[in-house]
Amino acid sequence: MIFKKLPITLLLLFILFNGNAQKKEFTYMDLFDLQYASDPQISPNGEWVVYRRMRMDVMKDKSVGDLWIIKTDGSEHQKLTSKDNSELSPRWSPKGDRIAYVSSTDEGSEIFIYWFNTGKSAKISQLPFSPGSLTWSPNGDQLAFTMKLEEKTPVVAKMPKKPKGAKWAEAPRITDRLYHEADGRGYIKPGFSHIFTIPSNGGAPRQLSSGDFHHRGKLSWSPKGDKIYFSANRTADWEYEFRNSEIYSIGVENGTIATLTNRKGPDSYPVASPNGKFIAYIGYDDQVQTYQVRRLYLMNVDGSNQRVVSQELDRSVSDIVWDSKSEGLYFSFDDKGNSKIGYITAQGKVKELADDMGGTTIGRPYASGSFSVSKNGKIVFTKTRPEHPSDLAILNAKAKSPVKITDLNQGLLSYRNLGKVEEVWYKSSVDQRDIQGWVVYPPDYDASKKYPFMVENHGGPILNYGDRFSVEMQLYAAAGYIVFYPNARGSTSYGEEFGNLLYNNYPGDDYNDVMDGVDFCIAKGIAHEDQLFVTGGSAGGIMTAWIIGKNNRFEAAVVAKPVMNWISKTLVADNYFGYANSRYPGQPWENFEGYWKFSPLSLVGNIETPTMVMVGMNDLRTPPSEAKQLYHALKLRKKETVFVEIPSASHGIANRPSNLITKIAHTLAWFDKYKSADKN
Repeated sequence: MIFKKLPITLLLLFILFNGNAQKKEFTYMDLFDLQYASDPQISPNGEWVVYRRMRMDVMKDKSVGDLWIIKTDGSEHQKLTSKDNSELSPRWSPKGDRIAYVSSTDEGSEIFIYWFNTGKSAKISQLPFSPGSLTWSPNGDQLAFTMKLEEKTPVVAKMPKKPKGAKWAEAPRITDRLYHEADGRGYIKPGFSHIFTIPSNGGAPRQLSSGDFHHRGKLSWSPKGDKIYFSANRTADWEYEFRNSEIYSIGVENGTIATLTNRKGPDSYPVASPNGKFIAYIGYDDQVQTYQVRRLYLMNVDGSNQRVVSQELDRSVSDIVWDSKSEGLYFSFDDKGNSKIGYITAQGKVKELADDMGGTTIGRPYASGSFSVSKNGKIVFTKTRPEHPSDLAILNAKAKSPVKITDLNQGLLSYRNLGKVEEVWYKSSVDQRDIQGWVVYPPDYDASKKYPFMVENHGGPILNYGDRFSVEMQLYAAAGYIVFYPNARGSTSYGEEFGNLLYNNYPGDDYNDVMDGVDFCIAKGIAHEDQLFVTGGSAGGIMTAWIIGKNNRFEAAVVAKPVMNWISKTLVADNYFGYANSRYPGQPWENFEGYWKFSPLSLVGNIETPTMVMVGMNDLRTPPSEAKQLYHALKLRKKETVFVEIPSASHGIANRPSNLITKIAHTLAWFDKYKSADKN
């Protein structure tokens, strides 16, 4: 063979070159080959993990998930059942001998049981609607769950009977509710969510709660199995007190409900301690601010001795889990753009256990992911880095660092040349605060060359980007752009004061934070004044529109699903009732000048930047009418613009893989149009 005739040095060079040549740039169609782990659940004895393995179906254009199981040492990785239908919400029985889960059927979603010793699976329910919050009773004989029961719509007028065979228009849709539609769901049919139990070996479900109130979210059984703890708002004015909720208990046998908390603010996620003495929960005293840190509270099971435990931690607490000795709790929190797992004692002492949790929102690098804990303190969680979406990682009770036990994208990402992600910090010119951001370099980046520089503003704005895998950022980098994504003031994971800086100042000083980041990158030599581009979606779309209304430094902009007019947006969006006093003082008709002052439409007369406007045609969060205001204004001013309306897309444009590709491809096409060849 020819290889035998080559000197060893040349042979090594050939192999090295050939290996590098096999690596390709990340492409649009690679999205359909990505997989990621979600909702991992560790067995009580810490030996097994069942999780939902997600993938993109190229023919159905959606994400789908099945349940897989793996030993915590990484061996015996296999699909849990032979079912091809969607499977989700796996939950181990207290003894670890069974797994309850939800799966789709021809009749709708139902509850199934998987018997661990036999590998057999069976449906145990016949429900009229989809179940949620699946939770085992302490002795394993019952399952609790929530389910919405629909009700009839209000009737305003009685119509005459139409003639036989006549093709009249459909009946009108009538509502008398404050919250009657939701982005991604559309019209919400009338009805209320209630708590049910069902025997774990199958049988009739039994409704425990009653009344015209919603009972949903985390359910927690008392150790004796006689009560279930939950959060709800059962007050007469619940519809208008939408931020408020309390912790309740309900008797499993008699349905008696007891109110355990009573304050202005959301109390949620109750978890009973294993010794039956305490209830941990999450909440805060509502100050009606833009951002408020969710704190961990403890109380006795009768509701007495309520006290905050996490007062020394200026970060929001999520996903609380008691340890087996009832001495403290595991929890997750975001810190400086990274999602972490911590442990807190009942006295409030916090210890960080693991970082890099996330990777289940693969479009953009938002916080996500989850974890679970065995009785002996072994933790499984979804771990991500900029190089890969979520895999499973195990952290043993006394270990200092976790061990990744899956590599779901080895067959794809081992042969892709991804852009390097670098963390940067810089000073805000407003008040000298430290601002964090990340820079994504094109693959094979050459510092001696000039590259177009793209600013990508995150949504929310009460959210955070971080050092997590992102399809969008990688595809922009693969197209030859340096991408900069900052966490300007108002972003979460930096404390309550930082997040609340946007109250009655949005957009405001966060604009300066973004532009200071651009200037920082120019000074660093990775950005250049004549090659600047800017984009963002939702709150990022607002920021993009605000930026090009404030300056003309960018070659082109893509404003995706923006708010242009806070007055019109506030009263037509699906969450219209939640803006007054938390973003700006008063309702729009009470504070017209204040709402208009922060509307990007007020600056549209300044815009000279060529601008693409993009929105999903079914968007209920930032309705298409908002995007049209920008497009129509620019057309009337005879400025370079184009309007991209994505059919059947809600606010979450990226929910369908092809729409995610559409968003990225159109953004790049618009920017490339204004990227002169002599600038590269």
